[in-house]
Amino acid sequence: MRVLIRQLSWFIAVGCAAAATHWATVVACVEILRMPPLGANVVGWLVAFCVSFSGHYRLTFRHQASAWHVAARRFFCISAAGFLVNEAAYAWLLRRTVLRYDVLLALILIGIAVLTFLFSRFWAFRRSTAT
Repeated sequence: MRVLIRQLSWFIAVGCAAAATHWATVVACVEILRMPPLGANVVGWLVAFCVSFSGHYRLTFRHQASAWHVAARRFFCISAAGFLVNEAAYAWLLRRTVLRYDVLLALILIGIAVLTFLFSRFWAFRRSTAT
């Protein structure tokens, strides 16, 4: 139980850092570079992926981590799947609601976090010989 609590704590810390990076990158791309929110969301995800993988590999799942290249490939699959859900929900909500793009993005990032933890814990960073 202690390991799970420590793991959840690191997951939340790393996830918050990655989500903040994602959100800040999107806002900077929209406000400074005048990119459309959906395009900026792609850039934000790519930058945040680096923060997320590094933090989770070195901190959250360090005691169970497989080789970094195996974990990176698996985590990229999870992250990309989460991003596809993120982008689809974001596109739909941008058209269907009057909420600001940055508020919508924050809500979506929070919603994807739980699924990312579960898939990361039980697949991406799990030590195994099979890929």
